[in-house]
Amino acid sequence: MSAVNRNRSMAALGDYESVLPFQAVGIEPHVLEDGADTEAKRILNELVQGKYAVVFVVEDWYERLKERIEEINEKEDTSIVPIPGLRGSRGLGFKSIKSSVERAVGMDIFSVK
Repeated sequence: MSAVNRNRSMAALGDYESVLPFQAVGIEPHVLEDGADTEAKRILNELVQGKYAVVFVVEDWYERLKERIEEINEKEDTSIVPIPGLRGSRGLGFKSIKSSVERAVGMDIFSVK
């Protein structure tokens, strides 16, 4: 992260039970009600425009917002990071990192031979 980004905030986006604990470590929680897809897109856009350095998104919402998140990851400085929800991990975090590394280095360095 560049020196310009060091003072930028972090946020968490998702259901109440998953994002509220982030507040204890200084990450701003943004609670979404189930089915509030339009509201989720609006909040995500506000967070990106608000110049947050990192936005943690609960995996259920990450999947719903995937198209917009891919646009953000291509064009913006904000990092969108999937996190497990109450149901546990679906492996989206690893898939996201794997995809980013493949784009950066041009090959799958995580494959097992």
